[in-house]
Amino acid sequence: MNAEILKRNNVQVYGSGKRTMVFAHGFGCDQKMWRFVWPAFQDEYRIVLFDYVGCGGSDLTSYNAQRYSNLNGFAEDILDVCNALDIQNAVFVGHSVSSIIGVLAAIKQPALFSHLLLVGPSAKYINEPGYVGGFERADIVELLNTMEKNYVGWANFLAPAIMKNNEQPELTEELTASFCAVDPEVARNFAKATFFSDNRADLANISHPTLIMQCTDDLIAPMEVGEYLHKNISNSELRVLAATGHCPHMSAPEETIAVMKDYLAKHVN
Repeated sequence: MNAEILKRNNVQVYGSGKRTMVFAHGFGCDQKMWRFVWPAFQDEYRIVLFDYVGCGGSDLTSYNAQRYSNLNGFAEDILDVCNALDIQNAVFVGHSVSSIIGVLAAIKQPALFSHLLLVGPSAKYINEPGYVGGFERADIVELLNTMEKNYVGWANFLAPAIMKNNEQPELTEELTASFCAVDPEVARNFAKATFFSDNRADLANISHPTLIMQCTDDLIAPMEVGEYLHKNISNSELRVLAATGHCPHMSAPEETIAVMKDYLAKHVN
């Protein structure tokens, strides 16, 4: 069973450290997006990379629309991978929606992780009275409709807005290509699970020390979102990056690495 899971989720293990660091990619992405960051930690940690089913090099035949209709299904992927590798007390690093997916996994099996490092997290994307998530519900509905009618057009429109680094066009091109590589139906289901999620109530159940990495001028997770998470996660630290956009691990890996290393040096024995 373990071998099946490792193949299913295209699990790759690197590094020689005694402790483990698990990297989880965001929506429409895959583990390659971490390639600028994880090598900086391989001397101190065993590095675990994987793809959610339906993404990257995962086994698409294992995709189950019902399982992945909400974020708990993706959290099960994390649990499966960690249990297959007998992971305990690891540092979890999640980008975007994977931040909350990792939170859900950590709440279900707290012993898996010692610390949570969240890059551009959001507990709820849709605005409501008294809460700023960044999007109106009508905007999300229109986004999903566009995905269904013109998936390639949607990818070419959204990727530049998410990356927000015009001086590095190759990164926008990579993100666009990554979006387009995902089966449109899988991507739309993942988008629905992501943008309609509301995990604010889960924040009170986080028992792990948590780093919140907030980007400047982030379309997906505006500043109010990072501040909300910091306020509602006990034992959390909020670090605002100079990096713009939603993918600092790609557009500003040096700053991302520096912030991560600074936090780990202070908090991990």
